[in-house]
This record gives sequence, structure tokens and C-alpha cells, in this order.
Amino acid sequence: MESRAIKIHSRYSGKVAIKIIPGHFATTHSHINYYIDITSLKIRQTEALEAARCLAAHFSVSTPVDTIVCMDGMEVIGAFLAQCLTENGIHSLNTHKSMYVVTPETDVNRQIIFRDNVQNAIFNKNVLLLLASATTGKTVKQCMDCINYYGGRVVGVSAVFSALPEIEGQKVHSLFSTKDIPQYQAYDVGACPYCQKHQKLDAIVNSYGYSRL
Repeated sequence: MESRAIKIHSRYSGKVAIKIIPGHFATTHSHINYYIDITSLKIRQTEALEAARCLAAHFSVSTPVDTIVCMDGMEVIGAFLAQCLTENGIHSLNTHKSMYVVTPETDVNRQIIFRDNVQNAIFNKNVLLLLASATTGKTVKQCMDCINYYGGRVVGVSAVFSALPEIEGQKVHSLFSTKDIPQYQAYDVGACPYCQKHQKLDAIVNSYGYSRL
């Protein structure tokens, strides 16, 4: 698979890059024709910082952010994003004037929850949702419903890659989109043309990585 990888750079910064691999892949909600590898952005300090700077530029100083909710292993970028937003003059309404950076838990029923000890970082807070990727929008909607349930207000959605420009009325601010990967397609499992041609899956994938089949 790695031999098929193509490196592309973000239109926002030449220092921000991802690798895309063509093939037949299964995600939790769909089948896709490109696996998007953002590992280096999530684990390399300099690249994570640059990605955070680019994401922070999308937000106006008139939008307060109290909490950043990180999904898909995005905590490193999330911490840098909090720093960059603060440096850009975006205020937190928290008493200590510092943003929270938290990650929810997914229980055995795949429900997203916040434990009692971190719920104060969500209740009555202005929340920025940060994800690695948004393909069908189902995970984003689930996260937004969870944040609303715990009393938070979603004021923004950011992702490294998004196939959707808007979800539930919220614009998705992303570093990469289908403009960068125009051939990218996501299919319902029952309507996947690769499955209909009996083409085997290359791997099962999610935002953390892939498992070859």
C-alpha cells in the first residue's frame, strides 16, 4: 500500500502535508477509494504546530472558544490550536482565561460520553470540535449531539480533511478537502462499486490508521 502513496501539500501552508493511497477501504460508516494518512501531522511537533496555526486563522476574534474537544487522536494539534487561538486574540470566557482541551470517551455501545470529572469543561462552554477527518458527517453529528447533551455550545468544527463543506449548519474548516483530492469518493456499504465488482478490500481504516486485509 505504501508504494502507492501520494504526498500532497495544503493550500494554506507548504509545511502541512498528508499522504493519500488509492484503493478500496472500509471505514466505520462507508467504503472509500482513498485512505488519507495524516499520521505525521498528529505526531510531529513542528507539523502539528503548523497545522494548528493554519486552522486558527479561520476563526474571528469575535468568536469565544472555551473548550476544544479532540477526536481521532488530535490532542497534540488541539493543544497547539488552543495556544494559537489565544495568541491570535481569541478569548476564553473561563474564569482562569485558559482554554480546556479534552477528549471524550467511546463506551462499549459506541456512544460518546464525557465522564463526570470533565463535564465542567463542556457545560455552558463555547466548544470547538476538532477531528482528523469528516467523510460522511455521521461522527461529527454524533459529537455535536453529545456536546449539546452535556450543555455545551458548538461554535466551530475543524478537521484536517473534510469531504463536506458544512455539517448541521456548521461550516467545516479544513486544511484539505475534495478540492485537493477531486477523485475522492465515499460510498454506502450496499452501494459500493468496488464491492459490486467483487474487488477485495485493501484495509480497514479509521483516523488512527489502517489494518491490512
